[in-house]
Amino acid sequence: MCGIIGIVARDRVNQTLYDALTVLQHRGQDAAGIATCEGQHLHQRKDNGLVREVFRTKHMLSLRGSMGIGHIRYPTAGRASSTEAQPFYVNSPFGITLAHNGNLINARQLMREVFRDDRRHINTESDSEILLNVFAHELMKLGKLEIDENDVFDAVSGVHRRCVGGYAVIAMIIGHGVVAFRDPFGIRPVCFGYRDTEQGREYMIASESVALDALGFELIRDLEPGEAVYVDIDAQLHTRQCADNPVYSPCIFEYVYLARPDSIIDDVSVYKARLRMGERLADRILEAWPDHDIDVVIPIPDTSRTAALPLSYKLGVKYREGFIKNRYIGRTFIMPGQQERERSVRHKLNAIHRARHDLGADHSDGP
Repeated sequence: MCGIIGIVARDRVNQTLYDALTVLQHRGQDAAGIATCEGQHLHQRKDNGLVREVFRTKHMLSLRGSMGIGHIRYPTAGRASSTEAQPFYVNSPFGITLAHNGNLINARQLMREVFRDDRRHINTESDSEILLNVFAHELMKLGKLEIDENDVFDAVSGVHRRCVGGYAVIAMIIGHGVVAFRDPFGIRPVCFGYRDTEQGREYMIASESVALDALGFELIRDLEPGEAVYVDIDAQLHTRQCADNPVYSPCIFEYVYLARPDSIIDDVSVYKARLRMGERLADRILEAWPDHDIDVVIPIPDTSRTAALPLSYKLGVKYREGFIKNRYIGRTFIMPGQQERERSVRHKLNAIHRARHDLGADHSDGP
């Protein structure tokens, strides 16, 4: 799980990218990065840490340009290392930088192919760098000095033929535009939208719609499985289906836990999906255990609260808080390493003692 963002604007884009990454911070806490394009020049800053830790004033001042992409990382592949912070960059063809959310299940095979057949070197253990080099090679095979949207889409089609797994990708081609594409099964989410300014229309592509909402962009829609969207440097929008046999099979965990509840993914409200999960769970319990002796429903904060409320209502039992969350501890699920996750959970959640008082028993107000 990672968060990706791409913007083609009319003015400097660095602050908008920074703000969008902070909105998506729940998708990754290990590393953050931003790359911007100023004419034919690339400016980039990336490192380990939260968004607010990676980018200081001096870094923001150096990220010039009206087009850029950003990434926040949770290391599902490779290592928790600053060398694997994204976006990744290759200089040929044109200069391409790429940010990726997902996993390639044929990464080892692709690494051999990229070295043996494409004559490209992979410098990290990240499957994102592999994907970048596959895309760059497919674009280079066209043999053109100038490219248009059809050339970009043809390269994406080549990526779909070679790469197997779940992936949502945003890439910036220096001096040309920003392209985003989704795997043929639609496993990882990515959406796009626009906002109108005095200078003209601007476009944003993001992992979740909440990033668009927070920055005043109007959601257009999510990318279809296998589809690509390309926004050229003049802020002209182009879309095309680039997969041969797309099948919609999204990751259910986005709705269960990963996404923010105020996001909309594939035209489904994450909040409403969690409400329905609680209702369905109550139906299953009542069907299998109609004479249940459940005393109370206690969510483990925060994601499960949305499902716990309709569950307790349908079962006719009390809803109570059993754990208090320290809100200054980050998301423990995406901590880099099991030992750090366990330590963080101990600091993050604390059980409410003398819980029988909280269960609604008839006791005095004494200790």
